[in-house]
Amino acid sequence: MYRRILIPTDGSDPSYLAAEEALDLAELFDATVDALFVVEQSGPSGHWDFEVEKQEAVGEAALDKVAELAEERGVPVERHLRRGRPAEEIVDAAVDYGAELIVMGTQGRTGFSRIATAGSTTERVVRLTEIPTLVVGGAGAGTE
Repeated sequence: MYRRILIPTDGSDPSYLAAEEALDLAELFDATVDALFVVEQSGPSGHWDFEVEKQEAVGEAALDKVAELAEERGVPVERHLRRGRPAEEIVDAAVDYGAELIVMGTQGRTGFSRIATAGSTTERVVRLTEIPTLVVGGAGAGTE
């Protein structure tokens, strides 16, 4: 059913929950996964290069984790690091890589914290893309 699945990750627990779900699907459908980390490039110049380097290091570690999880299952994975606005880059990446499914995590914020963050990257991706998107997580995700 799916030949390519995009797994955007930000290195958070919800994104790893989503990666696990995506890898289960990839294993089931013998699909290739594209693991993606987006370095957000917005803000003042000057010390911004240092911030970008920090984000790239976080991104490489997050991509390593997804690749490790994929390798454990024998699922082929391609790693991608892009720069820009996360939601837009995720949507563009899905098209560029021929993804037939996007699997993303969500923090599951409610109330004031959701309003204060002006909506999540996941919500923006769902609104912007025509590619089916599976959202994993939500309120209380990963808590026992």
